Amino acid sequence: MKLYGIKACDTCRKALKALPDAAFVDVRATPLERAELARFLDAFGSDLVNTRSTTWRGMSEAERAADPLDQLLAHPTLMKRPVIDNGTLYLGWGKDVQAALT
Repeated sequence: MKLYGIKACDTCRKALKALPDAAFVDVRATPLERAELARFLDAFGSDLVNTRSTTWRGMSEAERAADPLDQLLAHPTLMKRPVIDNGTLYLGWGKDVQAALT
């Protein structure tokens, strides 16, 4: 199982604590490949882009209008997190994800 996120993210820390066997991938330190991000976008669509983040608020209108894949490649912290891959992809750490994985 892999957990994709940012080590400073509280939600990622909570998920990692509850899933101690998960391998953690810090997307800021190790940016994801285009193919991996495309797979996540196929699974979650526009939900993968965090439009409430500081990164999003700091983007110009032209950057916001760009393709979501290009946005995520340029700004890895724009990805909603965590993304958990255990054969099935999960986004976030809501009660539904917790129930499915713990």
